[in-house]
Amino acid sequence: MTTAIEFIKVSKKFNNSKEYSVSEVSLSIEKGNFITILGTSGSGKTTLLKMINRIYETTSGEILFFGENIKNLNVEIHRRKIGYVIQQIGLFPHMTVEQNIATVPKILHWDKKKIAERVEYLLKLVGLSSDDFKKRYPRQLSGGQQQRVGLARAMAADPEIMLMDEPFGAIDAITRQKLQDELINIQKKLNKTIVFVTHDVNEAFKLGDKVIVMNKGKIQQFDSPYNILFNPANDFVARLVSSEDALQKLKYLKAELAMLPLDLPVDHEAIRVGKEESLYDVLTTFLNNNVKTVIVEDDKHHVLGKINWSQLNIKAVQREQDIYEKPGDDCDKISI
Repeated sequence: MTTAIEFIKVSKKFNNSKEYSVSEVSLSIEKGNFITILGTSGSGKTTLLKMINRIYETTSGEILFFGENIKNLNVEIHRRKIGYVIQQIGLFPHMTVEQNIATVPKILHWDKKKIAERVEYLLKLVGLSSDDFKKRYPRQLSGGQQQRVGLARAMAADPEIMLMDEPFGAIDAITRQKLQDELINIQKKLNKTIVFVTHDVNEAFKLGDKVIVMNKGKIQQFDSPYNILFNPANDFVARLVSSEDALQKLKYLKAELAMLPLDLPVDHEAIRVGKEESLYDVLTTFLNNNVKTVIVEDDKHHVLGKINWSQLNIKAVQREQDIYEKPGDDCDKISI
């Protein structure tokens, strides 16, 4: 794997502050990964993001961009290699959709044919009809449409990295879910490295291959959504991920993440689940079939492993209510 971004003991302290906004952060982000940064207001997540494209300069430490210290790179050239999407969108109001998307390619002196082809491709990619939208102005677009155009503009010069700072925070819930789904599909199709800031636990779990949990400028845990939910590193992480409906989180975790190796021959009558199924669906399968173990298989029905009922005892999000009765006499209870 190629390391796209590496933080080496990075700290940031603003001139008017007594405290560090980011303190001694070290981590590596692999090329093609979708990383979400999760934390409460003031945790340092946006500061961490903005140091990647040098909107904020580090106070100490190093950030490497594909192995090169970003302070040794020309700032403008560096930023052109990075797409940047924010909640406010920032489309130029006097420019059409087409002109907005073409902004960076024009700066890079792309020829007109190449720019036109890129605009057509990106509008289709983000779910907007070129004929219907490319001549419109931002004021003629809904919030969701503006955010799609903002995403297209950020990808216009085919950047290696995408930085996204709570881009869907001001959009209604239904449109937000659609944009999340579309972003997941775009990331899979293009294999872009994406770093995405959010304060929403469910959004972080749904989008992220891995999640950075921050508090008071420090990384509390950098791990898969599965491990953060089932094996929180400390009380802060456990409280943060238990602050919203645990069942909802299970919808974003795939069965293969919880899979264990088989230790006995497979019973041909055993209940099976697909590796791509959500743990929410796996939980439902346990409850509906009153079994202790389910077998995990791929889309060609090859057996891959198993999941035990006891694995779904989510200690990080235990509550006093909603206790499901255990299937079988010797299974553990699950607290949701």
